[in-house]
Amino acid sequence: MTERATQDSGSDMSALLDIRGVKRHFPVKSGILDRATQAVKAVDGVDLTIAPGETLGLVGESGCGKSTLGRTVVRLDDPTEGEIFFEGTDIAHLNDRELLPYRRQIQIIFQNPFSSLNPRLTAGNMLMEPLKLHGVGNRAERQARVHELLDLVGLQAEHYDRYPHEFSGGQRQRLGIARALALHPKLIVCDEPVSALDVSIQSQIINLLQDLQNEFDLSYLFISHDLSVVEHVSDRVAVMYLGRIVELASAEDLYLKTYHPYTRALMSALPVPDPTVETEEIILEGGVPSPIDPPPGCHFTTRCPFATEACSASTPELVEHAPGHWVRCSRIDEIS
Repeated sequence: MTERATQDSGSDMSALLDIRGVKRHFPVKSGILDRATQAVKAVDGVDLTIAPGETLGLVGESGCGKSTLGRTVVRLDDPTEGEIFFEGTDIAHLNDRELLPYRRQIQIIFQNPFSSLNPRLTAGNMLMEPLKLHGVGNRAERQARVHELLDLVGLQAEHYDRYPHEFSGGQRQRLGIARALALHPKLIVCDEPVSALDVSIQSQIINLLQDLQNEFDLSYLFISHDLSVVEHVSDRVAVMYLGRIVELASAEDLYLKTYHPYTRALMSALPVPDPTVETEEIILEGGVPSPIDPPPGCHFTTRCPFATEACSASTPELVEHAPGHWVRCSRIDEIS
């Protein structure tokens, strides 16, 4: 029985966000008539929940669908299938007008703080835009809110009239965080928020995000390829491979004991600060298959050292192998 099957047909009312069977396929057009003959299966059936005040880390190799899932959650991309319950309401297929009140509740911080900021707007005008769009207060109240936001993220009042090119990389990301906070959201999707920054700045941004979470009871979907960062910030961690979640557990449990062969390979690449400890790095054979034509059955069969013919015969479900520890592998009892 899957994690989702243990719940009734309604949404999980204890969860802030409840994702059910979400798929996001991008059509590939070809031929004289430019018809869609194939599809890139970027997200291929994902079930996840995020509780109020929780940070769910989402990890995996580049191209596994992490960012696409994040964009789909905030409805920058429309899901091909599935349901996205936010506080009990399915927002997966709402139109722009119906989505407007939920835009205030769900925000996103992008990976590249420079490309995501409008170079023609000053910091003050950039933060003013969402407030004006959603009819928040009068002009004086909006200006006061902008100055409050700048202070919250560690920027100064003099930054109000500066353009994005006048900021450092860390300051730009602080500005992106301020923009995400403008409308008092409950959930923020953090899409690789520190990967484009210098190592010396990364810890400052991570600490800022945690301080803001504690102050405003925010929930985060924290997307990253950096396992050490995810371990530090997350309550639970989901591991994604080729559009599917293959392992899900609390951060403490996952970093203590991994079950899925793909997660084991990821964890083996983590550096150990103690030179006296011997570790064995697991090298996976081959590359990630194309999401246009993924392997049948388990998507990991082409690289898994434990794969058999039976692994390609049927798609394994995400099952609870240990209390609170979910794994998608049909051979988990044999290899764990």
